Amino acid sequence: MLRRALNRVQDNWKSYRHRFVPWVVLNLSKNEKTLRQVTDRSKDKLVPDQEVSESLLQLFSVLLMSHGADHEELRGAQSHLLRKETTKQHQCEQEAMLRSLGFCIARKPSTLPFAGTGVFVTKGVVSKGATVAMYPGTVYQAYEPILLQSIRNPFVFRCIDGVLIDGNDKGISKVVFKSCSGRDRMGPFLMSDTSWLTSSPQNPLAVGQYVNNCSNEYPANVCYQEFDVPDKFPIMLRQYLPNVNYSTDSQRPLRCVVLVSLRDITAGEELFSNYFTIVR
Repeated sequence: MLRRALNRVQDNWKSYRHRFVPWVVLNLSKNEKTLRQVTDRSKDKLVPDQEVSESLLQLFSVLLMSHGADHEELRGAQSHLLRKETTKQHQCEQEAMLRSLGFCIARKPSTLPFAGTGVFVTKGVVSKGATVAMYPGTVYQAYEPILLQSIRNPFVFRCIDGVLIDGNDKGISKVVFKSCSGRDRMGPFLMSDTSWLTSSPQNPLAVGQYVNNCSNEYPANVCYQEFDVPDKFPIMLRQYLPNVNYSTDSQRPLRCVVLVSLRDITAGEELFSNYFTIVR
């Protein structure tokens, strides 16, 4: 009994460590091939912010047109019809992604041993420099409390400037995100997307928290890039942003983190990311 319990804990840790930031940081020196070095925050960008913004606007615009008035109908549907509508909506979003970006991604069991869930390219080809995914979650400034949310949470992402993004879609993290999203709503306009907390996000890019870290055996094909949402970002399209500020007092633009492809990636390949470090 004890041996089985210990084996379970060991297997859970092997999965957990691939997204646990302190473990990754402590092991970087042992695995330098997984590390991308930058001289400062402004140098971490593989592609200009304008290109990231254009990709998001392109996808979100197609999603908005394809959804149309379906959202209101979906809210009023009976439970036995909801599953069918959700499947249909998921297919619609995948088609929108393929049409606007030229590829589709989806969550599946990872090919990395003990890593749990991973993210794969399922259709099309991802070109080098493309925005492949977004890291969803609640955005915490460096001075804001996140201790309770971080306990046993492998989905806390740390930006270069100390900003944290909690991408956990369960437990207290889920409650916090939904609360902040509801707080920020402006009349009929949603300022963020809570559907990433479900198995069928309406923004198909919002699965970046499930992208596993690379290893020597599985080299990185995507990297993280910080993106601050500009004030001019259309209010009608903000409903697809999978991030929200923890505090309303933040004077900074909404921080998003996207994953950008380091090379062309074909259908069937799993996405693997690397971490950056600042070189002084």
